Amino acid sequence: MAARECSIANALEVIGERWTLLALREVLLGNRRFDQIVRQTGASRDILATRLRKLVEVGLLERRQYEMHPPRYEYHPTDAGKSLHTVLLTLMEWGDQHMTQGPPPTVMEHSCGEALHPKVVCAHCDKPVELGDSRVVRLGGRPVER
Repeated sequence: MAARECSIANALEVIGERWTLLALREVLLGNRRFDQIVRQTGASRDILATRLRKLVEVGLLERRQYEMHPPRYEYHPTDAGKSLHTVLLTLMEWGDQHMTQGPPPTVMEHSCGEALHPKVVCAHCDKPVELGDSRVVRLGGRPVER
């Protein structure tokens, strides 16, 4: 039996490994050089190299040379990579609330000057999205019968 087609599963094929999300976190925080990313994530160099190569291949990061001899590169987020910023912020918020003992290890400040606590809102009506206030109309590529 084939698994249901799902955009979450498709996304996890690319970003579902631990070191992948942590590498993206670092690049989005401005740590763009390989050694910086290794230091901040704790990933082994070979695993990190593999993860970064995959992120470049799928178009979430681009690799830019910043030194000729020896050749050295930085990683920069593409538009697709930048769009994961809010996903990482909401994952961090969830971790702060449900997985972290004590105060959050990282605190972000929004441009309004207050601590950032992201929430998901409907793009049409700007109301918060909560469990139970939406319904599935297509599932696995097929319309849902009502």
